[in-house]
Order: sequence, then structure tokens, then C-alpha cells
Amino acid sequence: MHLEIAGQQVDAVPGEPLADVLGKALSKKKMKDVVAVRACGRLFDVSAPLPEGCAHVEPVFDTDPEGLDIVRHSAAHLMAEAVKRLFPSAKVTIGPAIETGFYYDFDYERPFTPEDLEAIEKEMVRLAGSDLPFACRVVSKDEARRIFSEMGEDYKLEIMDDLGGSEFSIYSNGGFVDLCRGPHVPSTGRIKAFKLLSVAGAYWRGDSDKKMLQRIYGTAFATPKELKQHLERLEEAKRRDHRKLGTQLDLFSFSEDAGAGMVIWHPKGGLLRAILEDFERKEHLKRGYAIVQGPQILKRELWERSGHYDNYRENMYFTQIEEQAYGIKPMNCLSHMLIFKSRVRSYRDMPQRYFELGVVHRHEKTGVLHGLLRVRQFTQDDAHILCRPDQLQDEILGVVRFVQDVMNLFGFDFEARISTRPEKSIGSDEDWERATSALINALDAGGFAYEINEGDGAFYGPKIDIVIKDALDRRWQCATIQCDFTLPERFDLSYVGEDGERHRPVMLHRVILGSLERFVGVLTEHVAGAFPTWLAPVQARILTVTDAQAEHAQSALCALREKGIRVEADLRNEKLGYKVREAQLEKIPYMLVIGDKEVEAGGVNVRTRGGENLGLKSIAEAVDMILADTAEPFKRGGMSYSFVASSG
Repeated sequence: MHLEIAGQQVDAVPGEPLADVLGKALSKKKMKDVVAVRACGRLFDVSAPLPEGCAHVEPVFDTDPEGLDIVRHSAAHLMAEAVKRLFPSAKVTIGPAIETGFYYDFDYERPFTPEDLEAIEKEMVRLAGSDLPFACRVVSKDEARRIFSEMGEDYKLEIMDDLGGSEFSIYSNGGFVDLCRGPHVPSTGRIKAFKLLSVAGAYWRGDSDKKMLQRIYGTAFATPKELKQHLERLEEAKRRDHRKLGTQLDLFSFSEDAGAGMVIWHPKGGLLRAILEDFERKEHLKRGYAIVQGPQILKRELWERSGHYDNYRENMYFTQIEEQAYGIKPMNCLSHMLIFKSRVRSYRDMPQRYFELGVVHRHEKTGVLHGLLRVRQFTQDDAHILCRPDQLQDEILGVVRFVQDVMNLFGFDFEARISTRPEKSIGSDEDWERATSALINALDAGGFAYEINEGDGAFYGPKIDIVIKDALDRRWQCATIQCDFTLPERFDLSYVGEDGERHRPVMLHRVILGSLERFVGVLTEHVAGAFPTWLAPVQARILTVTDAQAEHAQSALCALREKGIRVEADLRNEKLGYKVREAQLEKIPYMLVIGDKEVEAGGVNVRTRGGENLGLKSIAEAVDMILADTAEPFKRGGMSYSFVASSG
């Protein structure tokens, strides 16, 4: 039979090893980078036989996304072998590749230590150097059960029972045997660059009622250079960690006395939030939104009618007042529908756009809480648009362009994903089809690229997820636009059409920044705590050289505050170098130094947090410079800046 490989026609025979088939078209040098083969739409080991009837065979290299996943999954097996050699009584469970590397969960009698991880990694290096083959064989269920029973691997037996089936593929590398569907790299020597990173607790099957296991995380890349770059990014991420910077900049804290996942905002963090919230209110008003506010708790019957009680209650908190059950809101949509329903609406009133900076509560497990990025109480810049079906495309497009304006202001690139119907959902097939088509058509009309994310929509409708990319090339999901035909039906929402008849509106649920807490955490790491001047809680700090300049410093302080600049003065009897370093650590955009020369000239010496000395400026010049820097990002995006607040 004839096959096309890498643009070449080769002859091959069904059953011939795929490695031999590829070798007819690829050089020996290229073959060293092949980790698997795609044939008949499936991935196979390089050692597998050529399937009958395949007209096209494609090599998978270790630098391809699929190939890198295979390298990482193989590294997880290599790690498991190393663990079993060093800690024979450890039981193995599962070890998948993940977005940034791999992990494997183990059941062992004591916690693994940093020293254990060093020893495991050293053993992995030795095993990789032995270049042992990954060998696959398919066995009956009875044979597989016998093998893992003799090994005492109870978790593998449980996995087989859950999977069902009469046959299983088993991989061995060296003395390690694992239940796995594969494929894997040809041999351990192909795992060239890896690093073990950490160990954490993980419940078996993610169930807190089951045993706590130990999860060892690692990462692997095709080349040592890529691994080095990734480890450097991890170190930079540690330096940018918003939890560390939150303490350093005195923005927020957490307290066990208050409860896990509850943020306590300090004065500077509270001011930063106020600036963000004021910006959001003004931008929404400019775009035709009305500002509304709903209660924190609503009767349980309302959550039952919406479907949240059946589909979302594990994420909710409930309370009882005078024998009436209430749900503490995890989202703001119910109150907004009640606002719409409070009076008769005409087709001329449409669309109705309701915006609320709504505080919501969601029950997150303690183990997933992570600084500002995953909390139990947070504020959403939430809005709901109720519109006629003929307005739907323009409204979706308007939201996407709103997101585009805001993300450009903060310096984020973004990608769009359309998330489709999940297994657990409400509503008819027809409504889901209409909603999904509306999202796709709007993005197509606006010329926005997107991917389809199958099965990840909300239970009541599909959505557009906006994923932003930060300075370390990490992806964060912030904005979302959900198209919903179902809740307006459940709440019997209607408007009077041009024909005098009642018609059902369509509802868009949307956020721009998403959770303000999460966005502040992401932005803090994106800018490494150096917030843009317009958003910095303190835009300038006046630093005196000696007590003799205190009067001039107070005069400058008042002059800057009168112009709306958030400024404070450091009049302490400390050395100037100490004051400057402290201001730089606090990421204050401008330092205005006053010594005898500045007093005599009636000005200030301007320095930036980046270390640049801009020299002697008059007070008016310093004001103009700071205000111009504040307004510049808005002018660049065709927006206006008007927020004024004092820092104290």
C-alpha cells in the first residue's frame, strides 16, 4: 500500500512497525525527535504495527503540543518507577500530564520530604540514562487483575472495575508496570529535561471522604533550554506572587479569625478597589447601562425556580429566617430579572442593561483557596442585558468590544472561547442551538477569532469566555458572556411587541473583569505590583532631606492634592536613600525629593520608581507630568480619565 508521510510517498505493509514506516520518509536525526505516530485519526506508540487501511501516517514530535503531553505523561511513569524503587511500599494511583507538566498520586505511610524529592529526581535521571524501552501489551481483564493483585496495587484494581471492558493495555518500563492507554515515548532516554517541583495532599478521586494521597508535581520539556526558561518563569512568578506583594504593598490580608477565603482590604487596597469600581461605573454608564443593586439573600423558592438549587446548590450557602429558607446569592441574575418584571416593558424599552458591583458568596473547598485568585466572597462587575432576539447579535458584539477596550487599557492580550452545552443543563435543544449560534455569529460579525470549548458552558446557556494572557504568558479566564433563553422562560419575562402581543426576551449574563478580587490578583502579578499611575493608590510621595524642608513639603502636598493627585509626604528624620528605597519597594510611581536647593527654587526633584532622575521641576510641571502619565493609557484607547481620590 502507498502512504504519504511528510509530503513523500512510501510503500508500506499493514502490520509493519510504524517506526520502520516513518524511517522511509524521515532522516535518522528527525526520527530521534519522534515520540508517537498519528494514524487513522488515533495516536499510536512508535513501536505499534501499521493499522489496516491507513492512507495517511503522521509523525508526532516532542515539540508538538500532543508530543509534549506524551513526554510529560511518560515522565510521570518514570517518576512512579523511581518512587517504587526508593519506597517499595508506596502504592501508585494515577499520573496524568497537565498543562504545565505532570503529577502522580501515591499512597505512602508518611509525607514525602524535599530530600525525598531530590532522591526521586536523581533516580529518574539514572533511569532515563539507562534508556529503557516503554513496552505495551494488551491483556485480558482477568490477567490484568492478577498482575496488579500480585503487586498489591489496590487502586489499579479499583480503576479497572470503574472502567469496565474485557481488555486493558499495560505498559512497562524497567521493572515498573502500569495500567495505561498510552501512547508513550519509545524509551526513557527520550525524557531529556524534567524537574520535580513540589508535593501536596490530594484526596483519592477528589473526594474528601476518601483517603488523602500525596501528589508529586513535576514538569518536563523537549529540551533542557525550554526547561530552563520555564524554571526561570516559575522563579519570576514567585517574585510576582500577589500574596507576597499584597503584604509588601499593604493592600490586603487574610485572617483565620475571619475565615478562610475572606479578603480583608487594607486602606491602600481599599482605595485601589474604589478606583477600579468608580472606573467601571462610569464606563458602564457611558455604554447605556443602569446601575442597580439586589439583596444578598433571596428565598430558596426563587433559587429552585431558576434551577440553581438543583444544579448549583453544592456551591451555595443557605440560612433560615423565621422558618423561611434563604439562599445567599452566588450570582446576581435573579434580582435583575425581578427588576425587569417589576413593570410592563415595551419593545421600545429594549434592551434593558442592568449593572451591579454585586458581592457574592460561593462555597469553595479549603484546598482550592488561593489568595485573591480563589476566594469564598468576591465582587463581580456583573450585568444582565435583556433584549429582543433581533438585538442579540449587536448586544453580544457590544460586550466583546467593551472587553476589548478594557483589556487594552490594562495591557492584556485576549483570546475568545465558545463554551458549549455541558452534561448537566436545563433548557431545550432548540434554545441551546439558538444561543450557541448567536454567540458564534456575533464573533464572526466582529472579526474575532475563537475556539470551541466543548461541554464547558453554564448549566443554563452557552458562553463566550475571554482568556487574557499576562506578562509571564499565563492564561487567565476573566470576562464571560452567557446567552440564556431558559431563565426568561422560567421567570415568565416578557415585553409588549410592536404587534401588541407578549414576547419573550433573551438574557445575556456578562462580566468584564469578572471577580474584582481575582482580577486584582492577576493584575498585581502582571505588573509585578507596579500599578499604572492612574490606578496606583499612592501616585506620588514627597521626600524631605531634613526637617528644614517640612514647610515647603506641606505646601507641595496641598498643591498636588488640589489637582486631584493621590500624594503623601514622608517627613521622617531618616536618610534620603532609605526613604527612596522604601518608596521604590512600595512601587510608588513618583518620588518628589525636597532639599535646600528645591526649597530655594520653589520646586521638587522628580524621580521615578524605575530609578530615573528627571531633575528639578516646578510644582506645576510636576503636576502636569503626573496627570499626563495618568491620562495617557486612556487617551491611547480613546477613553477618558476622571477619577480623583485622596490617599490621605
